[in-house]
Amino acid sequence: MMHTTKVDPKIPQSWKNVLNDEFSKEYFIHLKQFLLAEKQAYTIYPEAKNIFNAYNSMEFEDVKVVILGQDPYHGPNQAHGLSFSVQDGIAFPPSLKNIFQELVSDMGCAYPQSGNLTKWAKQGVLLLNAVLSVRAHEAHSHKDKGWESFTDATIKAISDNLDNVVFILWGRPAQMKEKLIDSSKHLILKAPHPSPLSAYRGFFGSRPFSQTNAYLTTHNKQPIDWCL
Repeated sequence: MMHTTKVDPKIPQSWKNVLNDEFSKEYFIHLKQFLLAEKQAYTIYPEAKNIFNAYNSMEFEDVKVVILGQDPYHGPNQAHGLSFSVQDGIAFPPSLKNIFQELVSDMGCAYPQSGNLTKWAKQGVLLLNAVLSVRAHEAHSHKDKGWESFTDATIKAISDNLDNVVFILWGRPAQMKEKLIDSSKHLILKAPHPSPLSAYRGFFGSRPFSQTNAYLTTHNKQPIDWCL
């Protein structure tokens, strides 16, 4: 019998404790091989050290909010492993502009100067993309290569092991993950995607930030300081 290899991503032990089984599964080993081959032939975003940035920003038990994205931005210096976030000094992509517009109207924050959402991540907001890597300038190029199984396992682990987490699902692909979440012990907030194509269909005015804080406060959790 072939010896199964185990991939050992650099993420905190608290995450490994709940995701451990995934790393020896066939899909994860294939994913690792796929990424090594891609890296030799193409530019991949985000940089390898940032691929697991969402996980590395907090301990597993400190997750309070999950905001689901699809796949990383595919332009230079944009993606750094947090969904919707861009690195400092980078122009805001259209969806992020709309998120900020809603943030200003919902929370009364000043319009952010930077699109870097690390401040949210440090407070327990898991900014998770369904797919954690992408080939430069080719959206969805790493779709269906195994990442979805891993991020689904992540969502399920949070749902099963933690209580009173807010899951923010923007757009249809994110809302398809609802079946992984136990709605009897978590809050699920759904709205159209903040992309310019759909933001006017109900994303604007959905007040996800204030709703999240109201729920966290009700469950004796520190609300998020959303203002950047």
